[in-house]
Amino acid sequence: MPYKNLNKEQLAAVNAPFGNTLVIASAGTGKTSTIVARIYYLLEKGVKPESILLLTFTNKAAAEMIGRLKKYFDKNEVEKIQAGTFHAVSYKWLKKLNPNLVLKQPGELKTLFNAIHERYINSVKFYDNKPYSAGYLYDFYESFNASCTPRLKDWLMAVSPAQLEHENIYLKIFAEFERQKDECGFLGFSDLLIKASKACEEGKIEPFFEVLVDEYQDTNNLQHHLVESVKPKSLFCVGDYDQSIYGFNGANISIIAGFGETKENARVYTLTKNYRSTSKILQIADKVIKHNDRIYPKSLEVVRLEEAHPPRLLIFDEVFDQYKKIADLIRESRTNFDDMAVLFRNNSSADGIEASLREHGIKCKRKGGVGFFEAKEVKVILDILTLSVNPKDILAFINVFEYASGVGGATAKELCDALLLLGDGSITQGLFHPNPNIKNPFENRKHEVGLFDDFFELGSISRFRGLGLEEGVLANPALKHPKLNQDAAMFFGEFYSLMGRLSKIKNPKNAVDIIKASKLYEEIKNSLARRRATGKDKSVDAGLFEKALERIDRKNYLLSNLASHYDDKAGFLNAMILGAGEMTEGEGVNLLTVHASKGLEFKEVYIVDLMDGRFPNRKLIAKGSSIEEERRLFYVAVTRAKDRLTLSYAKYDKIKKASYEPSQFLKESGMLG
Repeated sequence: MPYKNLNKEQLAAVNAPFGNTLVIASAGTGKTSTIVARIYYLLEKGVKPESILLLTFTNKAAAEMIGRLKKYFDKNEVEKIQAGTFHAVSYKWLKKLNPNLVLKQPGELKTLFNAIHERYINSVKFYDNKPYSAGYLYDFYESFNASCTPRLKDWLMAVSPAQLEHENIYLKIFAEFERQKDECGFLGFSDLLIKASKACEEGKIEPFFEVLVDEYQDTNNLQHHLVESVKPKSLFCVGDYDQSIYGFNGANISIIAGFGETKENARVYTLTKNYRSTSKILQIADKVIKHNDRIYPKSLEVVRLEEAHPPRLLIFDEVFDQYKKIADLIRESRTNFDDMAVLFRNNSSADGIEASLREHGIKCKRKGGVGFFEAKEVKVILDILTLSVNPKDILAFINVFEYASGVGGATAKELCDALLLLGDGSITQGLFHPNPNIKNPFENRKHEVGLFDDFFELGSISRFRGLGLEEGVLANPALKHPKLNQDAAMFFGEFYSLMGRLSKIKNPKNAVDIIKASKLYEEIKNSLARRRATGKDKSVDAGLFEKALERIDRKNYLLSNLASHYDDKAGFLNAMILGAGEMTEGEGVNLLTVHASKGLEFKEVYIVDLMDGRFPNRKLIAKGSSIEEERRLFYVAVTRAKDRLTLSYAKYDKIKKASYEPSQFLKESGMLG
């Protein structure tokens, strides 16, 4: 039974009466065990599993909790519990209501947003203040949505009054962006929460008896609104305000801070016994975090009373001397590499650490599957796979055809529009079974888009005969695009052949392997490798070219392995989008930003670059962050360590030619006088 090892504080929280419950669970106090035991309690009380909703910040956390429950209850019953991240759960609900919806990464939606922005902003002739660029306005719009502010005018007044003169044009851009997303069935991450909340309010989602929220301190206004929209009879939230580190991402610490005042008959429980870290590690964390205002009174109790290694502070003259020494210490350590982590405030620290470790032949991994999934060689495979699942995905088609010789984004969009026209809204239908009544899909757009130059005659597909293209390809009116050269026509033919093969494949691993082995992907792969091996003198280094191919093949191997865990292509694609940030590539020493280390623990931890300006990050503080959040980041970093903790800083960076003072957190912790 999960109650067996609970302490009195945990047990009291688990047995809390139904209603509004907040559990303040500091680092290492067993919050996961408490949540699992609470769900066990609900099931024991006869609450139906399908009326339990568990919201977490990683799918891994949800899977771990559900996995533990399967030890005590029938597997099929436990799997009826709805569990996952806010986005994953919302996506599941919305897909059930509309199977044609497609989730898109921010980078892809920015492509669409940029095109709309360019069209509207170019119409602005006179203004006192320059309007936001497309990229900045996209991020601004995401922040506006996350704030749950009803009117754009109010948000502009609050954050950027100088931009009020552009309110009307911004509203037009946003409206057109939403219209085109709806037309294509595209969803962004914010859209998931907005539309899921609306579905709950409209009664389209089955009601839940109890909603459990993990990492409650990191909820933003949109996530909070979703929980409120569900309107559960009972709410059980677990979090720690000292670990609220996502203010930059919209997390609103006032949500957890105001729980006791805003929730009817709210009960607040506190877990104080730390099972993770030694007393000397916790002393450092406690000394620093006490400089922040206390929202709920608490004091950590150390459970581990064995002899402990005292945390150490290393001081260096130069930044890279620091990285080299830490690599030496890691090499000499008896701790398993997978149980070690190097933590840093900013990603810029990672390359130097990784290089120093590699010099010693020490394997390491950098969390940030986002980087992996944004790699062009990976993204294009997923785009091709997406088209075999969703034949209406304009962005995926454009991303693939931009690799064709002489075809840029505009021409790729025109080709896509032609296939959609020929296929009555389906790219693959237009590819394999074009409407015979449409002889030339470009003819009516001749003057509209100003595409056609005199040097190409409309309809001259004959120029591609003799290339060995299939008859189905040569018969397709899309080849009448006047700007297609022979290489582009061959690319079109290889795409035709590959999509034909993929249409018969359901297994995602088989599909990925077929794409990898295709002529189309071979051409794309070689193109990417050549770019990466081309020097300033435009020559291609043969050695670098081979290494680039090896790196591409390595990523492809990993993607194929990931696909092997799924049964259908759509399920695999959804998981890759929703869970990309949780993926870790490789093995060995963990190299992590403090944000990425959240929720993890390691026997041995190194926190580097503890210089004022870097940690705390003064630039971010100047842009609206706070020293309190930087202090919470330091608290999170220190409390990842179980047995050994090393802190370090350097006085000078010879690359940046910058001198540094030690972080104020080193002074607050007592490590520096």
